[in-house]
Amino acid sequence: MAQPDDQNPSHPIRVGSMLYTLVDPDHGREVAYNRWYERDHFYGGCMSGPWCLAGSRWVATRELKDLRFPTQANSVSDPADRGSYLAIYWVEDGHHDDHFAWGAEQVVRLYKAGRGFQERRHAHTVLYRRKDDHYRDVDPVPVELALDHHYAGIASVVVEPTDGVSTDALATWIRDEGLPPVFADGPVASCSSWSAVPRDDMTSNAPMDLGSPPIGPDATLQVFFLEDDPRSCWERFVGYARRLDASGLGRVTSAAPFFRTVVGTDRYADELW
Repeated sequence: MAQPDDQNPSHPIRVGSMLYTLVDPDHGREVAYNRWYERDHFYGGCMSGPWCLAGSRWVATRELKDLRFPTQANSVSDPADRGSYLAIYWVEDGHHDDHFAWGAEQVVRLYKAGRGFQERRHAHTVLYRRKDDHYRDVDPVPVELALDHHYAGIASVVVEPTDGVSTDALATWIRDEGLPPVFADGPVASCSSWSAVPRDDMTSNAPMDLGSPPIGPDATLQVFFLEDDPRSCWERFVGYARRLDASGLGRVTSAAPFFRTVVGTDRYADELW
């Protein structure tokens, strides 16, 4: 695993916040939802806002949902197979409130203008702040560019420390023992770590139920970027969870693979259930 040094010290653009929004369309409305989100809401609801640097969409087919774990008491998807389409957005460091205050007002404006989509259900829509990143390569694709790099897939993983274990102790184990086997000689290129923002006035007033609550203050959401089909390397994440559990320092409370959507198509829309 590469040293976690700053790979781009001369470039001042930094991602500081993330919107993570995992949603299910109603049965029979998959194509309509996909087209509405891709052709309108992706831009009108997020990308056109101030300080939003990048966005990407990901999808879990039925086959990928069946790989999720744990199947009970999942901290992101409850039940574990809830959530088909995942959109992720990067917001520039230092401008969390600037962007998300705009976003809270914008979604209300869009719904009032008839540009919402009622036939969907949020599984987990939460704001996150960046913690740190880890890379496989010495000269990696920075996380700032990851959403635009056309990775084949991602893995979304939540880790929590065991009662009585500090977050620093867990972070040290992840860095020194947990991640190296995940990265070694394989398609997992990077891991970006995030802490959840509690619900506040900006998110609690949304015109829809946002799904499962933010993960706990000691939990970390890890977004892994994959150069190959997630199915080809999922055992790496199963092993990661087993080793973490065996360490006694923590546990994985959610793990889910996703494909990148194929922009401009309805690919995967008929494979969600």
